[in-house]
Amino acid sequence: MTNRRRLLTRTLSAAGLAALASPVGRSAAPPAGQSDLPADITRWTALELSSAIHSRVLSCREVLDACWQRLEALNAQFNAVVSVAPYERLAVLADERDAELKRGNSRGWLHGMPTAPKDLADARGFVTSSGSPLFAQQVAATDDVHIARMRAAGALFLGKTNVPEFGLGSQTYNTVFGATGNAFNPALTAGGSSGGAAVALALGLVPVADGSDFMGSLRNPAAFNNVIGFRPTPGLVPSSERFVEELPCNGPMARTVSDAARLLVTLAGHDPVSPTSLPVNPKAFLAPLQRSWKGARIGWLGDFDGYLAMEPGLLAHCERALPAFARLGCVVDAAKADYSPAELWQVWLTFRHWLTRSWGLPLYEDEAQRALLKPELRWEIEGGAGLTADDISHASVRRAAWYHALRQLFESYDFLALPTTQVYPFSKTVPWPKSIDGRTMDTYHRWMEVVVPGTLSGCPVLNLSVGIDDQGLPAGIQLIAPRYADFDLLAMGYAYEQATRWNPDLRSPLLSEE
Repeated sequence: MTNRRRLLTRTLSAAGLAALASPVGRSAAPPAGQSDLPADITRWTALELSSAIHSRVLSCREVLDACWQRLEALNAQFNAVVSVAPYERLAVLADERDAELKRGNSRGWLHGMPTAPKDLADARGFVTSSGSPLFAQQVAATDDVHIARMRAAGALFLGKTNVPEFGLGSQTYNTVFGATGNAFNPALTAGGSSGGAAVALALGLVPVADGSDFMGSLRNPAAFNNVIGFRPTPGLVPSSERFVEELPCNGPMARTVSDAARLLVTLAGHDPVSPTSLPVNPKAFLAPLQRSWKGARIGWLGDFDGYLAMEPGLLAHCERALPAFARLGCVVDAAKADYSPAELWQVWLTFRHWLTRSWGLPLYEDEAQRALLKPELRWEIEGGAGLTADDISHASVRRAAWYHALRQLFESYDFLALPTTQVYPFSKTVPWPKSIDGRTMDTYHRWMEVVVPGTLSGCPVLNLSVGIDDQGLPAGIQLIAPRYADFDLLAMGYAYEQATRWNPDLRSPLLSEE
């Protein structure tokens, strides 16, 4: 993508600027009489909102109305939340939550707070379209485990957050609801597959959100929209009902690390429905995140010695954030894993084909349904047709070798870091970049190869903002911690967040002081 093209695509419309910068108005419900609410309620952290609700400084209805106002003002332009619930129904639920608090009863820290489950997850009473016309009318009768936990903690569901079809491809568009626009410029992509969730957070439509991550789906949209995306150790948050450690996993998204850690308390913990879910005590994530990091070592993997194609300027943009770790007392050095990244990509293709074919084949075998599947899904299913048991076994052995290569690195480093994306957000009319800096991308997901090392490691990975570039768009870096060191990773993320809090180049204009 040329610099000239970036300039052409990154000019935010006057209407978009006004919508983001001006106080939110409303054209319909909620009823009049609430206009004197603090203009920045939707910019409060989730923990601040929870405290205000439980101390009765704010009512659940007031918080709902503030989020609803933002939804009405911005969602038509950005298309982050789909299958939106009627305001009247939500208002009744908010009033019920207020009545419960008046009686001294709280459902949990999310009591009365609006959020919106990702449209790949089942939320009772809402359509789970997965972005596919095949399921555009499929209403969920039950909640997925992590959604049930959010509901039990008191969350109000505004709707669902938009996704790519079946979550494939880090570009949120589908034929059911259309494309989701980036929070910094609605003409550009939000990333994906948790693109709707990331934009809803960045715009202040919801204070926290759930997401899921197969190939960077919690991390890429977080980087593109300047929010937090946390991919936990697989199994920390229940996901699969199968007896195999899945590469996809569920996790929290938020505007601050503290909010993400608090949502993780709700999402994490074993459930018998998910046999590989971990028997952890999620309350461990309630511990204070603040600690000293003096002497901690961070290994910078960068672009793997030039192996990864990077849009000009992006790698340097990420590297400019590294001194923040030095200010914390950390030592940052260049690091190199004893493993071929090209081989790692082949391992990824094998697992991606295999896992996608395992659930997609029944759709593919029906000719009428096959015609309605996006080409990328058909390609994955067809790519898995020739795989043998030996291929899967070999990929498993080579994945384990990658894990052990990282274990060796973790003997010298506490955390590993690398960019979250290889490009800046591009036009949302482009399905995927065909080239990066003159290098051809041979698959629909090759442009996101930078997230594969984290996914295949089985380790927790956290996206952190590295600020806004000279064209006004954000980028991010990934921090990888040793397997099961999820809390340590969040604590380091928190320290980095505090170290960069007052640098305007590291904060979204939506969250900065007026």
